[in-house]
Amino acid sequence: MTTGEYKSEAFATPVDSLLDRVEKSMQNDLVPAEIFNSEEVFRAEMERIFTRVWVFVAHESEIPNAGDFVQRRIGMDPVIVTRGGDGAVNVLSNYCRHRGSQVCQTDAGNSRFFTCPYHGWTYSNDGTLVGTPMMHKAYGEPLDPNLWSLKKAPKVQSHNGFVFASLSEDVPPLEEWLAGGAGWMLDIITKLSPAGMRVAGPPERYIVHGDWKTAGENFAGDVYHLPTLHFSVQEVEMIQGIQATCDISATYEFDNGHSFIGHKWTEAIGDFFTYSGYGAVPGYVENFDLSEYDDTAKWVAEHCPPTVGTIFPNFSFIRIFSPLPDGPPGVFTSFRQWQPVAPGKIELWNWQFVWNFQDEKSAQRDYVGGQYCFGSAGLYEQDDTVAWEGVQRAAASPWMRKEGLEFNYQQGQKSPIDLSPDPDWTGPGIHRNTTYGEYVQFNFLRQWLKTMRENAPKGIES
Repeated sequence: MTTGEYKSEAFATPVDSLLDRVEKSMQNDLVPAEIFNSEEVFRAEMERIFTRVWVFVAHESEIPNAGDFVQRRIGMDPVIVTRGGDGAVNVLSNYCRHRGSQVCQTDAGNSRFFTCPYHGWTYSNDGTLVGTPMMHKAYGEPLDPNLWSLKKAPKVQSHNGFVFASLSEDVPPLEEWLAGGAGWMLDIITKLSPAGMRVAGPPERYIVHGDWKTAGENFAGDVYHLPTLHFSVQEVEMIQGIQATCDISATYEFDNGHSFIGHKWTEAIGDFFTYSGYGAVPGYVENFDLSEYDDTAKWVAEHCPPTVGTIFPNFSFIRIFSPLPDGPPGVFTSFRQWQPVAPGKIELWNWQFVWNFQDEKSAQRDYVGGQYCFGSAGLYEQDDTVAWEGVQRAAASPWMRKEGLEFNYQQGQKSPIDLSPDPDWTGPGIHRNTTYGEYVQFNFLRQWLKTMRENAPKGIES
């Protein structure tokens, strides 16, 4: 597990002074560049955001059986996500209570116990201390497991198989955190088939020299970059008409900084299920059932389905077409997480999801399509990650800091296009019939600012 270096937030004055500047700049649709690569900001984010909000840790299909576990991270903290003998999901700190060594060294597996390699303290897979070597000679009597078991995330809840955890007791229930529209959209994505979805394999992981916020806001709904950054995919005839992706896209802004974009495929190609890769594979669409969707959710699924999105702080989604060499195009579903490592550096975790009704051959086909587009060597992924490196370099530039560089988010200020919220929208949140104007990016960044403000150390004056 990559952990990077991290120091506890010692004082908040420089950070809060910067937040004052951010708030002032955002009033004119500008953002100080340095927030995307700052040691002080990074330390504050780890404590003010990642220990204080709900963070995705695993999908239940990764740990289906008692004893199954995967090793994950919440911010900079390594955790073990386990399925106990009672079926409950536990999220355990991966630090031994004796001297802090990691008790689990394996990314995934099945075990009833975790034993620290340093001195042999042993814990059950629900975190309970169950053994200490040479107990009588070393301690005289058993250590109290109520005092010396592994620390557990105080809050662990699931939504439709997606497991989230919080390191703080003081958070709203997960359904409330997702209630402003994110949970509703997550269901549209994953419940087209009543049988649901599963991970196609362990997450692919690779280092990217970019800030987690850059990735998060990009997947919140930046379509503007497609005709330039991804034009090469049109040049190699992988797709055609990439400019049209800007013209047929729309946004969904939800509470708590969660945002998605959709594409109005019916305007471009006809019915999504008929003309997409779904419709091209016999026996595929027949497994979808929208009868349980409300009217607005059904309209979204059929006419403007979500294509990318971000659940704050660092969990994102993408579903698009992918050409395949052995026949018609496919449609892949990827969930990804931007794991912070250091200022201006993340580890990208990429899961490919497939439908539970798919056989192995069909699932493998969709997996390949997802990796072809958004794997570590994916055509789109390489474009994005290289561009993101420029953001963190500019943010760390001594010259640009001296100049007080601010990034421009003013795209919508003078646009002749109607950027106002759709007055006919009956779903949660705000829906706009265009992606011009950087509303979803600001929705993400406003939540970042709000969370950083609300969780500032008490008694610190900015």
